[in-house]
Amino acid sequence: MAFALDKAREIAERVAQSSGLILWDMEMKGSGATRTLRIYIDKQPDGVTHEDCALYSREVSTIFDIEEAVPGAAYLLEISSPGLDRKLFKPEHFEQFAGSLVKFSTRDLVNGNRHFEGRLVQFSEGQLTVDLDQAGSRKKAKAQGAGVIVVPYSNVEKASLVPEF
Repeated sequence: MAFALDKAREIAERVAQSSGLILWDMEMKGSGATRTLRIYIDKQPDGVTHEDCALYSREVSTIFDIEEAVPGAAYLLEISSPGLDRKLFKPEHFEQFAGSLVKFSTRDLVNGNRHFEGRLVQFSEGQLTVDLDQAGSRKKAKAQGAGVIVVPYSNVEKASLVPEF
C-alpha cells in the first residue's frame, strides 16, 4: 500500500512546507471501509497545536479529494503530532534529537542484545553513539549492559524517544 500513497505523500509534504510545518510520518492502517490515513506533523521549536492540525487537515484533505490522491475506497483522515515518544526513522531525526533519551531495537545482535535504551550522544556518519549508562530504568540498564555503544544506522530496526519529565 505504501507505493500507492506516493502522490498523497508528495501532497502532504507540499502542504506541510507551505504551512510552516514538518511532515513527520504518514501511514495507512486498516482495509476496506475502515481505512485510516494518519499524518503526523510537527513544528519547530514548540510543536504543533490543535489549530495547526485542524488547518492542515482542511487544506490537505481538499487537495487529496481534488487530485484523487488516496486510491481505493473511503478513508478516515487523522492529523496528529508525533508525540513525546515519537518514532525516529530518518537520519535527520537522529541528528535532531542528539542528547535525548532513546530506545531502539537492532536487526542484528550488538553485544549479545537487540533492545537498548540510553542517551543518544550523537549521530554522525551513519552511526548512533548511545550511552547505555543513562538508561531511563535500572531494570533496562541491567539487561542491556553498560557503557557507550556505536550502532550503524543500517542496523536499527525501530527507534523512538523516551519522554523525560
